[in-house]
Amino acid sequence: MLISTKELLETAQKYSYAIGAFNLYNLEGVKAVVNAAEAENSPAIIQILPNILEYGGSPLVALFLEAADSAKVPISVHLDHCGDRAIIETALEAGVQSVLADGSKLPFKENLAFTCEMTTLAHAKGATVEAEVGRISGTEDGMTVAEKETKMTDPYQAKEFVVESGVDFLAVTIGNVHGQYYGEPQLDFERLSKISQQIHIPLVLHGASGLPARMVQQSIELGVCKFNVNTEVRQKYLQFWREFGRTDSKSDLLDCQKAATEAMQEVIAKKIRLFGSAGRANAS
Repeated sequence: MLISTKELLETAQKYSYAIGAFNLYNLEGVKAVVNAAEAENSPAIIQILPNILEYGGSPLVALFLEAADSAKVPISVHLDHCGDRAIIETALEAGVQSVLADGSKLPFKENLAFTCEMTTLAHAKGATVEAEVGRISGTEDGMTVAEKETKMTDPYQAKEFVVESGVDFLAVTIGNVHGQYYGEPQLDFERLSKISQQIHIPLVLHGASGLPARMVQQSIELGVCKFNVNTEVRQKYLQFWREFGRTDSKSDLLDCQKAATEAMQEVIAKKIRLFGSAGRANAS
């Protein structure tokens, strides 16, 4: 069933678990998320990045929305990492439940001004807004942020930002990175604790691919209610097709699509269990 992202995250916050938000590109990805969520009796979030929205257009958004609406468990559709008002307007008009109004590359005051504007726009359409204070390093889908450009989230700035903007949930930077971690992740849990003491809306952690279970659990205990996942699911999809190309070129394409879906579904199901949302589809 199609549901508000805010409702999903506030319920997760109430019961101390987190929801997986999975960046998707096609039908196979959508089926993998829905199948995994239904099998685990879990809520989930389908995410679309601006460049994928540009590529697939309104038909792809309609696919995501219909898949969420037809699911037996609560699922929302979210626009990820967007700093373009026109794209945000397009997504809202198409019916997405929430957007990440991403002004994190801007100075604090400019980020705040942009987020305020997008929050007013989204709320007027019944949608909700995620914002980002701080700058996450790494590379994902053509977006690269060098280490020297990163900035950890300041707890007191975060409080000011949330109060002034009226956003519904906040993505924080505590040492997490987009894409692949090279070496043991180093998350600043003391900083996360201070942030959660200052603000009381659901917190979001990007770069959940590769985080060990103990860090995931500690993040949830300190207020994280949404983890973004892209790299591991995308890599599993690409791995399937690379191996298929070397070993089997005679199978029916539909059989291959089903197998690729199952490969991604396995990864997604593990994340759902890791985040503690399995069995929570009926939480309220």
